[in-house]
Amino acid sequence: MPETLNLRLPVFQAPMFLISGPEMVIASCEAGIVGSFPAPNARTLEDLESWLQRITDALQNQPAAAPWAINLIMHRSNPRWQQDLQLAVKYKAPLVICALGSPAEAVERVHDYGGRIYADVNSPMYARKAAATGVDGLALVCSGAGGHTGQISPFAFVEEVRTFWDGEIILAGAISSGRAVLAAQALGADYVYMGTRFISTIESMAADGYKNMVIDSMAEDIVCSDAITGVKANWLRDSLQQAGYDPDNMPDAAVIDFAKAASDRKRWKDIWAAGQGVGVIHSQQSIADVVEQLYAEYLSARQTLNS
Repeated sequence: MPETLNLRLPVFQAPMFLISGPEMVIASCEAGIVGSFPAPNARTLEDLESWLQRITDALQNQPAAAPWAINLIMHRSNPRWQQDLQLAVKYKAPLVICALGSPAEAVERVHDYGGRIYADVNSPMYARKAAATGVDGLALVCSGAGGHTGQISPFAFVEEVRTFWDGEIILAGAISSGRAVLAAQALGADYVYMGTRFISTIESMAADGYKNMVIDSMAEDIVCSDAITGVKANWLRDSLQQAGYDPDNMPDAAVIDFAKAASDRKRWKDIWAAGQGVGVIHSQQSIADVVEQLYAEYLSARQTLNS
């Protein structure tokens, strides 16, 4: 098992489609947590290389900064994943997160330059398959996660995975406070994914309407449906209504096509994802301020338990 990452808080700012960009990644790393973004957020390979260069330049002279991660979409419908991987290798991404497909073809190439590689999984079956490829860590996507979500309770998921896996675990699913970070560690996770908590931050690429809807929403405003991408995901109810859907009668599952999703970005300006932890977000903050608040909550929760 590799040495645990040196972070101020054991938090990955989760990669979020059309929300995570260079500003979010850099600010997160400077605040002491892992910053990440999905490669398809960069429209072209030229844009992606520009982003990687910008992130590298901003963080290379900051030894106290946390490592950054690139999220590769490995699904067969994404025609660009191999070129995205080539750029990740070229810029020696410290951390690589593979999602929606097997990480097998990326593991050796990432390990060759000394990087770490993680796999997003939403079931014990996929966790076993990913573990067999030689990844360093598994990101367990549980019920309540924003965007593409899982259907399993974190209590059940972590316990089962720990029966066959002693590597690193990132836990995802409705984690929005420092108390929840500590609880994830108590369950047996090493780190957490935190995505929804950062949607409304100043550094987020989300539209102002999206940020405001996150601030105004509660857990009951989250709708789970596979009608948008073909994969079960959690969406903000009001955004589905704005886009012409009936949240209580969603259509059948869409065809999975991530190439189309990356190219047809206009529709995603009206359909917005968020996790069930949305109810603790009440204002727009900088990432530095969010991390400071999370850190205070984490320490307070730990002191309460110890006493």
